[in-house]
Amino acid sequence: MDTNILLESGTNELEILEFTLGSSHYGINVAKIREILTYQEVTPVPNTHPSVEGIFMPRDTMITVINLKHSLGMEETDEKGLFIITNFNKLDIAFHVDQVIGIHRVSWEEIIKPDSTLNGQDGSVSTGVIKMDNKLVVILDFESIVSEISPETGLRVADIDEIGERERSDSPILIAEDSPLLSKLITDCLRKAGYVKLIVTANGQEAWDKLLEFKEAGNPTEMVHCIITDIEMPLMDGHRLTKLVKTDDVLRKIPLVIFSSLVNDEMRRKGRQLGADAQLTKPEIGSLVDAIDQLIENREV
Repeated sequence: MDTNILLESGTNELEILEFTLGSSHYGINVAKIREILTYQEVTPVPNTHPSVEGIFMPRDTMITVINLKHSLGMEETDEKGLFIITNFNKLDIAFHVDQVIGIHRVSWEEIIKPDSTLNGQDGSVSTGVIKMDNKLVVILDFESIVSEISPETGLRVADIDEIGERERSDSPILIAEDSPLLSKLITDCLRKAGYVKLIVTANGQEAWDKLLEFKEAGNPTEMVHCIITDIEMPLMDGHRLTKLVKTDDVLRKIPLVIFSSLVNDEMRRKGRQLGADAQLTKPEIGSLVDAIDQLIENREV
């Protein structure tokens, strides 16, 4: 499957695969998908989470199968359905779904961010909603679903404890992260690592507006010493933000780190083309701190 052609140049577009669970319609970013397979028999594994159906091995790779209906608290049926094989956070996982409807090309601007009733700070299974053909397609937060089942797949917060006591740093860092849960974890970890001057925004558009505000004030490289951005965000994604920053004569001097569950070889190539100074996958919070340290030390002034 050829994925994310449009993200190549930071055009703020993505492709969504629409699928069903019962009568409800859901979506997943095609960038997370390796392939789609018809249902195959799986081998149950004792003492695993109730949402884990078991494992199977297509082409010599062992893959865990998650029953998406069970993890979302929906009534399960005997329908065989399909497996959506995904890769994110360096994990290969199959999600058991009923039916695949098709792929839609959309702009991040079209994705409606769930309000706080659906998306509290304790996490949510939805990252956004798209209105399509008079129906609502809910884009699921697959990282949250997986970390709920297996917490060790989330941010490795313990890595920060290993860093130990550090001097306080006044270097201001701008963060663009739409997940309230991850945003809090990232800011807590950075504060623990000594970075206390944090400017937190909920998406690329908010971050870009802040940068333009600082640029208008005349001192953006002093107001922001480093930018950390997710890729998947409503209104403006991280690749678009990276492109805007790195094609601006003034703002391009600010080091920018892409910190996303989507960072794989293909995404790394795209991020490099757009000018990202570093790219890390989301569990590696300790490596993020190391990258920030180095980039701030070597930044242009």
